[in-house]
Amino acid sequence: MMAKICGITNLGDALAAIDCGASALGFNFYPKSPRYVSEETAAGIVATLPPSVCKVGVFVNETPDRVSDSVSRAGLDVAQIHGDVSYPRGIRVWHAVSARPGFRLDSLDALPADAFLLDTPSDILFGGTGETFDWSIAAGSPKRIIIAGGLDASNVRLAIERARPWGVDACSRIECAPGRKDHSKMAAFLKAALAENL
Repeated sequence: MMAKICGITNLGDALAAIDCGASALGFNFYPKSPRYVSEETAAGIVATLPPSVCKVGVFVNETPDRVSDSVSRAGLDVAQIHGDVSYPRGIRVWHAVSARPGFRLDSLDALPADAFLLDTPSDILFGGTGETFDWSIAAGSPKRIIIAGGLDASNVRLAIERARPWGVDACSRIECAPGRKDHSKMAAFLKAALAENL
């Protein structure tokens, strides 16, 4: 199970997430987000992290050139794109998709992303809502599916059982403040997410 902690803003949270088993960390480059970090801040954190951890840049409505530049400058492995954006060339892409009513898995068939992050729909926020959606709509996809939206230790096992995803992603419900992780909640989430299926 790929377990991602998103909205990393500082080295302490990054290292704590890795110590607890996170396989990916997300850095938010959307200026309107309370979890926004600059390329310089992200690069400073990334430079200290082990190569085995996937470093993911989160972008909203950005041009492919801007995404490529930021990925290069910050030393990232993947671009997670939200909103109306074209894929940058030569970069792994995780495409964020809103799991709105009527969503169909086959709508992803023509998209060449490495993985798809299904998140709770919102007319205001691009992720970080803390709300869940019907995880069962993600079940059975041959694509790499990442479940996001309102996950924590209390519900991640149920999400995994219903969706059988490639990965899970947590952010707002494992924080003590926007952009600051509650290390005990984060550890509990990762322990539950990575537990062996019974």
